[in-house]
Amino acid sequence: MLELYHASMSVCSEKVRMALAEKALEFKSHLLNLREGDQQTPEYIALNPNAVVPTLVHDGAVIIESAIINEYIAESFPGTRLAMSDPLSRTRMRVWWKQLDEGIHANTGVISSALAFRYQMLQKPKEEIDASFAKMVDPVRRARMRDVLEKGAESQHFAPAMRRFDKMLADMQSALESGSWLAGAEFSLADIAYSPYVTRLEHLQMSWMWDRRPNVADWLSRIKSRPSYGESHTKWFAAPVVKIMEERGRAAVDQVKRILSL
Repeated sequence: MLELYHASMSVCSEKVRMALAEKALEFKSHLLNLREGDQQTPEYIALNPNAVVPTLVHDGAVIIESAIINEYIAESFPGTRLAMSDPLSRTRMRVWWKQLDEGIHANTGVISSALAFRYQMLQKPKEEIDASFAKMVDPVRRARMRDVLEKGAESQHFAPAMRRFDKMLADMQSALESGSWLAGAEFSLADIAYSPYVTRLEHLQMSWMWDRRPNVADWLSRIKSRPSYGESHTKWFAAPVVKIMEERGRAAVDQVKRILSL
């Protein structure tokens, strides 16, 4: 019995759903509305003290943190092999994961909120906004996201975030020179892990960032052609959320290009 607590367009939820889809695993869905604070209820925090999604429950055992969940899925179930077959390639795979936790994931929240999501939040009463920030477990994240909410793309965090994504794409372009997939010749959890982040850039109208990086464009095309992408990503896209990302992202293209000196 698999149960997944997730959110429709959460990047971490997307990569766990993709691993499950690659293994053709069915799960009982518990869909959380992050805008309404479902992840901050006492019941959910009892499962996941970090108050984030996703959380996987397998026969009563609770697994948190998307990279750990995906490694558990790769090791526990038959079907498509998702971990690399040799130690060196597995090491490369884990190096890709590590970079997500060392800044890329946090920067996803910065650019998404600065360009799009802040407009949804600003429609709420100040008391509700303050209460939402007060519930954030991590004080560093709380301060960062408040600055982004108040200043948008003028936040001190926005330009560094965009530069980090530019480096991510450059690293991907380079890695794909020597193999079809990020960690080498085999499709792996590394490719699953990065698919939501490149998709988020695409939703924010930043696909021009890989115009000069054909390996990344080809990689994304092959990712999208996998049936698991439709089951884990496309199926769950929320049209109103995608619309605001597209509209606000399109309006910021010139500013982002200036940041990247393009």
